[in-house]
Amino acid sequence: MNHIFNYLCFKNTYAMNYLFLLCLLVLFGCQSPGKDKNSMSLKEKLQLAQAEYNADKSNPDLKKDYIASLVSYGDSLKKAGDITNAFRKAADAFKLDSTNYDARLFYADVLNNRPSRSFEDIAAAQRHYKWLIKKKPKSTQALVGMASTFAQQMNFEQAFQYLNQALRIDPKFRDAYVMKGSIYRFMGKPELAKSSYETAVQQDPTFYEGYLMLGALYEAESNPIAIEYYRTAVQLKPKPEVMFSLAYAYQVFEQPGRAMSLYRRMIKLDTGYYQALNQIGVIKQYNYKQLDSAIYYYESAIKSKEDFVEAWHNLGMCYEEKKDLTRAMQSYAKALKYNPDFALSRQRADVLKYER
Repeated sequence: MNHIFNYLCFKNTYAMNYLFLLCLLVLFGCQSPGKDKNSMSLKEKLQLAQAEYNADKSNPDLKKDYIASLVSYGDSLKKAGDITNAFRKAADAFKLDSTNYDARLFYADVLNNRPSRSFEDIAAAQRHYKWLIKKKPKSTQALVGMASTFAQQMNFEQAFQYLNQALRIDPKFRDAYVMKGSIYRFMGKPELAKSSYETAVQQDPTFYEGYLMLGALYEAESNPIAIEYYRTAVQLKPKPEVMFSLAYAYQVFEQPGRAMSLYRRMIKLDTGYYQALNQIGVIKQYNYKQLDSAIYYYESAIKSKEDFVEAWHNLGMCYEEKKDLTRAMQSYAKALKYNPDFALSRQRADVLKYER
């Protein structure tokens, strides 16, 4: 498209913008016959909004629409776990207009939640939330975001003040209860954590993460009720990463057949799901004493993820049981290659040095 405009070299800006929009509409029409804006994906809407804004950057409505599209598409990336690209969209929206409330809120949220965040990022997010709360004192999302920054700074008293403020505004605000539960869990108060997570799922019965959190708390107490919470989570979100918690709980609570069945279901959904392959190997090795079968699954896990240290170690343990100390040592060496601090493999390798 750019080469058309470079060739024409319009001097009249209005004419240039008009032709750009006309060509744009033709382009979208060719790509998606009969497709209106309501049926477009968020990515397509963003592309259209960006093109319209680039054609007339002096139009405040087009700028506002472009920012809204950046936030909407960025939020979808965040929910899908693509935090890196979500942050890029958030930064783009914030740069366009730092006074736009939604853009600044989204930027603060991503800055505060991305895995690579630093202490400086948390402090910066805190400053943004302060501005947001001043602008809209009843924004429960900003209040909980602010609470999160204080929680990460270990200032739990201040965090609870903001959470309680959010709940006075909206007693049913799920995220405030989730944050409370996470703080209580960190503080070593599992009963209060469970109570908060229970309240969260009462407010939003589709919140599968809440059931996973409850399952983890009960599993840590060796309480088999954890299985019921994990089952609910899987019913709500039948994805391999959610199924894994339930399968592992079956394993922990001595139901290897059910665990293996679920691991196999996970592998059907994702053939390269190395954690499931490894756990089948564990069941084959320790529950059913089928070493050759266990070796097959450990090797399959390693094919999917070559630096999977646990699988290399488990493979070494199998070879030890088979009295093949050379291969056992080779397996432990591989584990230590990828993680020199992996204590289990280091210990077994040291023992075998004196046995060979």
